[in-house]
Amino acid sequence: MHPTGCKGLYKKALASEIKGFTGLNDPYEVPLNPELTIETESETPKESLLRILGKLEELGYLQPRRETASEESA
Repeated sequence: MHPTGCKGLYKKALASEIKGFTGLNDPYEVPLNPELTIETESETPKESLLRILGKLEELGYLQPRRETASEESA
């Protein structure tokens, strides 16, 4: 995708033609009770990935997968 987006929305937001555009003039709101927090300072990318996939499975967004021996040791 083009850096300004396929619909040109980012470019319009930068030109102040769109108000409340997430990431530009709409503030980020830290969740009060996040369902999952990824600790990038203390876990490997693979550990983070497995935690994300596990949460998506738990929430029903993904079919449960069969763990392999390498995942169990992660």
